[in-house]
Amino acid sequence: MSKLDWLTQEIDGLKEQGLYNRIRTIGSAQGAWLTVDGKHVLNFCSNNYLGLANHPKIVEAAKEATEKYGVGPAAVRSIAGTMDLHVQLEQRLAKFKGAEDVITFQSGFTANLGTISALVGKEDVIFSDRLNHASIIDGSRLSGAKIIPYEHNDPSALEEAIKEHASSYRRALIITDGVFSMDGDIAPLPALVEVAKKYDILFMVDDAHGEGVLGKGGRGIVDHFGLHGKIDIEIGTMSKAFGVMGGIVAGNKIIIEWLRQRGRPFMFSSAVTAP
Repeated sequence: MSKLDWLTQEIDGLKEQGLYNRIRTIGSAQGAWLTVDGKHVLNFCSNNYLGLANHPKIVEAAKEATEKYGVGPAAVRSIAGTMDLHVQLEQRLAKFKGAEDVITFQSGFTANLGTISALVGKEDVIFSDRLNHASIIDGSRLSGAKIIPYEHNDPSALEEAIKEHASSYRRALIITDGVFSMDGDIAPLPALVEVAKKYDILFMVDDAHGEGVLGKGGRGIVDHFGLHGKIDIEIGTMSKAFGVMGGIVAGNKIIIEWLRQRGRPFMFSSAVTAP
């Protein structure tokens, strides 16, 4: 048996179970209609919720940014990759979100990886909704913290888990999706925040699918529930309703400052490109 035979067996198993991911090739801009593998089809799949990915004004702005800044930052943010555009973007996002400060990452996925692993470690515990996104699951695993799943969208189950486990650990972090990506249901954020406040635990919400949909002007789930100043960490992404690329972390100023010092994707991966 060769060293790669196990991979062939695993892939064959995925195909037999109907779980093999067949990659489609898109030959057009993202819109209501797409060219997929040479066919003109109606698009029900993309995250381009507001049609901004190919909006003429955004395309023109990207052209102008490319002319001025080039196609890549050529450095990590912590050395020479922070352009004035990054600073302006983070300031405008903080105002948009009603948050003290914002840091941007290369994607929503890396925002979760970097944030969770910077805030908790092996001596800590994470209380995580059972249906949270894969990036939350992977970020939690990367942190080394104990992961305690609680029943989906159930504040009472969260509180019971906290009562049973929190005292055994140094610090705790509660994490939930805002709008859940697989089901589309909305987290009962006010009740969850009350539990976090009662036990003085950091609270984090991933609102990747709420931005552009919920709240005034698409500001997201925190604005939707009027919880400004009560959420410690709000994760977002620019790759869905905003139609571009990049991850967003909005929150308390001291948390954002810490992420600039210890958020590993921010420190060790090239900055988001200007266009």
